[in-house]
Amino acid sequence: MKASALDALRERIAHAGFAFAPAAEMAPLLGPLPDWDAFAASWDDLELDTHLPDGHRYRRRRHGTFSLAAGAAHVKREPHRAHYQGLEYNPLVGGVERWFEPMRGEVVEGATFSRVMDFCVRLFVPMKPADRWHIEVHQFRIEARPDAAGQPTPEGVHRDGVDYVLVLLVGRSNIESGTTTVHELDGTLIGSFTLTTPLDAALVDDARVKHGVTAVRPIDAGRAACRDVLVVTFRAR
Repeated sequence: MKASALDALRERIAHAGFAFAPAAEMAPLLGPLPDWDAFAASWDDLELDTHLPDGHRYRRRRHGTFSLAAGAAHVKREPHRAHYQGLEYNPLVGGVERWFEPMRGEVVEGATFSRVMDFCVRLFVPMKPADRWHIEVHQFRIEARPDAAGQPTPEGVHRDGVDYVLVLLVGRSNIESGTTTVHELDGTLIGSFTLTTPLDAALVDDARVKHGVTAVRPIDAGRAACRDVLVVTFRAR
């Protein structure tokens, strides 16, 4: 991985509180992804998120928890546990433990996942001293139907309550919109972009900015429509 390219990306995040890294920039930073097709296909095996209120049946996901000790080169998978956000970060479904099906072992053990996590370690860890990092990973599929748009962020513009966030596009099929917006903490819009190509990425300093994603709708009402992303969050312990 090129240190100079990482340094430049880190500087953009430090300057603005976020960065959009298109696939052409991300691909050389990640390196070869020999199992990408199998990695992307694993989104076909996500379970329905039943924690959302009635009427919100468009999100599928799997979840994993990891950690990184100071000085360690690679993350460690932790026993499966609930995902929790306080109401101050997620007024829609915060304040309760939410259990999701775990990420499949073959996904976590694959080359693509390892390279994505390695990228996050190299990018985020130098940005903040920490004895240990708590890391959560989410596979999300947002489905869109002619009668119901899919909401990538049903809680609205928000913070996640962590230090850093990676949102990596895995794929999008037959959808329009899904624009990422980035805001100052007072709500002022400071940036927007749309993840359109696999490996397009949003990188966020969660303490400094809020973010959200506009609803996605099918282009062709007669075909399935979805947006697949991998979300990785790093929180210093």
